[in-house]
Amino acid sequence: MAVTYVDPLTGALYPLAAPRWRSDHGGPLLLTPGAGLGPDDIARDRRSLWRYRAALAGDILEPISIGEGCTPLVERPWGDLRPQFKCEWFSATGSFKDRGASVMLSFLRGIGVAAVLEDSSGNGGAAVVGYGAAGGMRVKVLAPAATSPGKIAQARAYGAEVELVEGPREAAQEAAIRQSAHTFYASHNWQPFFLEGVKTLAYELWEDFGFRAPDAVVVPVGAGSLLLGLHFGFGELLRAGQIRRLPRLFAAQPLNCSPVAASFAAGLDTPVAREVKPTIAEGTAIKAPLRLKQMIAALRETGGAAVAVEEAEIAAALRRLAHAGLFVEPTSATAAAALTRLAAAGAFAPAERIVVVLSGSGLKAAATVAELCAG
Repeated sequence: MAVTYVDPLTGALYPLAAPRWRSDHGGPLLLTPGAGLGPDDIARDRRSLWRYRAALAGDILEPISIGEGCTPLVERPWGDLRPQFKCEWFSATGSFKDRGASVMLSFLRGIGVAAVLEDSSGNGGAAVVGYGAAGGMRVKVLAPAATSPGKIAQARAYGAEVELVEGPREAAQEAAIRQSAHTFYASHNWQPFFLEGVKTLAYELWEDFGFRAPDAVVVPVGAGSLLLGLHFGFGELLRAGQIRRLPRLFAAQPLNCSPVAASFAAGLDTPVAREVKPTIAEGTAIKAPLRLKQMIAALRETGGAAVAVEEAEIAAALRRLAHAGLFVEPTSATAAAALTRLAAAGAFAPAERIVVVLSGSGLKAAATVAELCAG
């Protein structure tokens, strides 16, 4: 069966040929599940996520690629555990979001979209403008005025138009939606082909582990593209008979902005009131994620959980990672802080294969990292 857009709440289907970023009812879309692939389907001559092209939706004839994916998996001791840290900052613009941007913009360009609009607190915007530049597309980014200067400088260096929006993260999204009447809104939080790109991380981990699934994966979560991408990718591998079970997925959030953890703890898949305060993990500062219901379902289906960690725990994890040679931004350190919390609670057996996804480079927030490491 051909892959289509699907509204997960109503079941309505939409063809891929027409540019679309939301349903007719205004809700976020997904893609119908893909068929997966096996080891023989991997394009081994491609040193990028496009080695898994056979598992991707859409007829993408000319991918926009600047080396995204195929990132290192580095083992480091963490107490009694020996987790593997997936260093996603090795992608071209410095974060895992290159995966989504590469596939999303490749698909959109292929159906005739030449200019796009994005809203972002940093890494998503950098990825979209970087791949837009590589693909000859025009990009405008709306970002919160408080975004790290380094991330804004990166977006401008690629030649994108950048508009800073005062107020919380949601204000940038609202401004972008208002402007979407004039330019296609290729939001990494709304457009489902972004998740299609991120799901390649599951295929890559499967290949990293000798075509087996890890036992558990811990990821930082804001809008949820890492969590959902992994869930979709491993789900396809399970249905294709390539793995025997889904790895347990764990969502790490700062307590200061932890809507997923609040809903999971309450046993709900709807929003739960929780105070929102500023956090050093700016990439996770999404107080009302669009795909909350799907994120909670992913955690429940895999036997995972959501963990909310204090700011001091994030800072301590960041310093610990740096002392192990892993220089990451605070958002990435949230996952490592959650690993510490989960290990203390006995969530893992010593011999389990555990992956911690380090989503972005410390250079993205160098001033903040310097301050935290000096403390």
